[in-house]
Parts: sequence; structure tokens; C-alpha cells
Amino acid sequence: MPQNDTVISPKLWYREVCDKAGFVADAAQTAAIEELETLWQQLVEFKSKRDRFLGRSLLSPHVPHGLYIWGGVGRGKTFLMDGFYHCLPYRRKRRIHFHNFMAEVHHEMKRLSHAPDPLMALADNIAHATRLLCLDELHVDDIADAMILGRLLSALFKRGVVLLTTSNYPPDGLYPNGLQRQNFLPAIELLKQELKVLHFDGNKDYRMLQMVRDPVFMASDDADRRMESLFKRLTAGLQTHEGFVEAGSVRISVLHAARDIVWFDFKELCGGNHDQSDYLAIAHRYPTVFLSGVPRMTPDNAACSRRFTWLIDVLYDNHVKLVASFAVLPENLYEAGCQSSESRRISSRLTEMQTHRYLGLPHHSCGVTLTEERI
Repeated sequence: MPQNDTVISPKLWYREVCDKAGFVADAAQTAAIEELETLWQQLVEFKSKRDRFLGRSLLSPHVPHGLYIWGGVGRGKTFLMDGFYHCLPYRRKRRIHFHNFMAEVHHEMKRLSHAPDPLMALADNIAHATRLLCLDELHVDDIADAMILGRLLSALFKRGVVLLTTSNYPPDGLYPNGLQRQNFLPAIELLKQELKVLHFDGNKDYRMLQMVRDPVFMASDDADRRMESLFKRLTAGLQTHEGFVEAGSVRISVLHAARDIVWFDFKELCGGNHDQSDYLAIAHRYPTVFLSGVPRMTPDNAACSRRFTWLIDVLYDNHVKLVASFAVLPENLYEAGCQSSESRRISSRLTEMQTHRYLGLPHHSCGVTLTEERI
């Protein structure tokens, strides 16, 4: 991603990162970049005019309309949105996953419960801190969110907040068959009125195409090198760091982490004092998990074996893509007598997690607060 002190347009950024990573731009991404370039230019011009007009006044320029980008899983929507976010020379900007955003909304409304209208007070606070709001993976499946979202979006638009959002669904496909959906229809119309809707057509899942080039489970001397190569391809253009992630009140060390990919060492993840809730937080936050150094499961490491069983169950249930290095082939993972009641099921799941069908499944995520920090 561009450095914070470097001003570069989305079109130039996309050209450079595609050349560097060896990508081949497709028509849908090229069309999206053109729209993002236009929005970027409008926002840069808007900021320049606001500075000249000395802030809020009758001469204040018109606030640009945002974008609603929707399409299939793995098409590169989030990748392009992240590039746009880092290119825009604004300080008042925020990028957050939609479910985590709604979790914050509910939390802040409780904190502001003393206000005459907590939702409007929250809208004031957001608008004060944020000109551009990037919401990733907009998907409404909760009646409480549906009832709140329409009023909140209307208030944010009136306060001059510019919205850029990605979704797997068109606006008319949001909250399908939801309880009291008729009350959410005005919010859908508001999105279509205030945002330019852009469809990512085509059916290529670029994330899956990268993963199927290499085996996702490796039991060889050069496994670490091959995992490093795959990790770099999957995180091309994303900022990565070492440090830890937080799942609730628990800190878990990581070898590397990007926005939606994390890499753990087996001893840290399965050898520590972790339980299913920690693994569930990780599974909800990260569509792809790398895991190094999975040993053979024996009676001597029974506690680690039990946690590994929990981990695989949680990752499998949430359609998380797992890339891992093993001491032995996965089919030989369990020594006779070790976790005998679980070994067949886990081995079966590990086999399925390597298939094209599994790798093509959409990731299950929900509003779990899981933040990343540097050491």
C-alpha cells in the first residue's frame, strides 16, 4: 500500500501494484478503478475547496457521492477499497468491517443512552471524526441492525459523511426475507440514491486461484519457503506486520498478519492456554489462516492435540482457508491411540479443506471485535 506521506492516485497505485505482483487486470477491476479514481479526484478537490473557504460556510462545496461496490467472493473488492483508502490524503477517514462497525454502533448507543436521541448523538460524533467511511462486506442479517441502519445512514449523509462500501449483494438483495423487511426498504432506496452502485461482474475468485496453485498442506523440507511465497502472493499490496492479535482479553502472538490473513506458529496457537472462544474469534475475523509446525499427534502432546481438534472444527465450520506445514502427511497425523474418537473426523475434515469445493466456499464472519496491534 502507498505510504501515508505519499500522494498517489488509485489508478497509478493499481498500475504499480499489478506490475509488481504480476497481476493481470480484468475488465471489472479496471472499471472499478476508473470510478474510484473519479471519487478520489472529487474528494481531493473538495478538500482543497474547503480549505480555501475556511471551513463550514455558505460557500462550502458540494460533498461528493460515494460508491457501493458489489460482486462475488474473491473478486478483489476489498483489495481495491483498501488501495483507495490508503491513497486518499485525508486524516478524517475510517476503514472497518461492517459487522464490527455495527458492534461499535450498539456499544456507543448504550454509552450515549443519556442523550435525547442516542443515534443522532452518535451520528454527530462519527461525522465530527470522519469524512470518508469505508465499510467492508455490508451484509444485513439482524433485525436490530436493519432498524438502526436506515436512520444512521440518513443522518451521516446529511452531515456530509462520504460512504464507500463493498458487499456480496446488490442493494436490493440486502436483508432478504428478513423480519419486517418492509421497514428496511427506505434504507435500500437511500443507498441507491446517495451512492453510485457498481457491479463487479464475472466469476473469478482470485483468492482461490492463488491458493490452488500450491498445495495448502505441506509436509516437506521447503514448506516454510513455499508458505512464505504463498503468503506474499495473497497479501500483495496489503501492509503486513509481526506482533499479536487480541481475541477478547487474550493476546496471541503471530508470525505475520495482514488485514484479513494471519500466520501463527502451532506451539503458540495450540500449545498455549486457548479455548474454542479464542479460535472462534480468529475464525470470524480472518478468512485465511496460516499455521506452521504442526507435529504428529501423540499421547505425549495430548493437550495440544485436543486444542488442534477444536481449532480445525472451528475453522471448518466457518469456511476458513487453512494453509499449514505438517511434520507428517495429514493422513498420518494421528498416532494410534491418540484422540482415537476424534482422529477420523479431523482427518476427514483436513482432507475436505484441501478441495476446490471447500476453498470456494464463502467465509462465515460476524461482529467479533478482534484488533491488531504492533509490538
